[in-house]
Amino acid sequence: MRGLRVLRATTVLSGCLGVLLLLGGTPARAHTALEEASPGPGDTVGPGAEVVSLTFGRLKSGTTPKIGLVGPDGTTVPVGKPVVADGSVTCAAVTGLPTGVNTLTYTVTSADGDTQSSAFQFEVAKGAATAEAATACQQLSLQPPDTGSDTGTGADTVEDDAFLGLGRTTALALLAGAVVVIAGAGFLAVRTRRGT
Repeated sequence: MRGLRVLRATTVLSGCLGVLLLLGGTPARAHTALEEASPGPGDTVGPGAEVVSLTFGRLKSGTTPKIGLVGPDGTTVPVGKPVVADGSVTCAAVTGLPTGVNTLTYTVTSADGDTQSSAFQFEVAKGAATAEAATACQQLSLQPPDTGSDTGTGADTVEDDAFLGLGRTTALALLAGAVVVIAGAGFLAVRTRRGT
C-alpha cells in the first residue's frame, strides 16, 4: 500500500512539472514583429528626419503605441504622440535628431492583444541621406513633439501591463504554472502526512 502512495505522489509531481513546462517552458511567439522602420535598426541617416515610422503586422485598433528616443549622451529626444496608419504603421513626429548613436524604444499591441516592447539603435551622421518615413505616414498631420515634458518618450515607454518585464499573457501563464506546482506540492504533503 505504501508503494502505491509513493507511485501516486510521483505521478502527481510529474504531472505538475509537466504543466509548468507546457505553460512557461515554450518560447513566446512574436505576434507582431517589426517588419520595417525608418530609420531602421543599424541605419545611418542624416539629422533632418521629421518623422519616424515603424511597420508591424496588424495592430490592435484603439490602442496607442509608445515610441521613445534617447540620444547619444543619454538625454531624451522629444517625440510626438504616435499615430497608427493603415492598421500596421506607427508614425511619430520628431525634431532635430542628435548626431551619434540614438536608441529608439517602442511598445505596441498586436491585433490579438499581445503587447510587445523592444528597442534598436541607429546612427545620425551629417552628410548621410535623410530617412524617409513610410508612405502611410506622409499624408498624416502628426502632433509635434512636446519639448516641455517627457510624456510618451524615453523611460515612459515601459510596457504598462508588464510584470517583471514580461507581457501580461506570459506573466499570467507563469503564474498559473506556479499555482499548479504549489497546489501539487501541497497535495503531496497532505497525502504523505496522512500515510505516516
